[in-house]
Amino acid sequence: MPTRPPGHAWLLVRVRGRSMSPALRDGDLLLARAAATVHPGDVVVADLPGGRGRGVKRVLRRDGDGWWLERDNPTAGSDSWLFGAVPGDAVLGVVRARLWPRPGRVPARVR
Repeated sequence: MPTRPPGHAWLLVRVRGRSMSPALRDGDLLLARAAATVHPGDVVVADLPGGRGRGVKRVLRRDGDGWWLERDNPTAGSDSWLFGAVPGDAVLGVVRARLWPRPGRVPARVR
């Protein structure tokens, strides 16, 4: 069972891999709000199923009691097309900003 940070804590998250490029790059440091309301289009931090660990993915839609998460880069990583919808309580936070190396908002999906 995933552990959820208490209250309205902030999470620091490091992007690992290329699954969210070009919006996010390997090594980017992100600030995420725990227990924030999730909306389609948000970038979230989630405990991914199947022993994949924690990941940064974009929310596409609500899917039953969970969320359909996708990667921005279709040639790298994994997403709900591989592991299905992620339970709602597996979403740990909504990314609010990139802190390093290019501080600012997280860009919308680029296709």
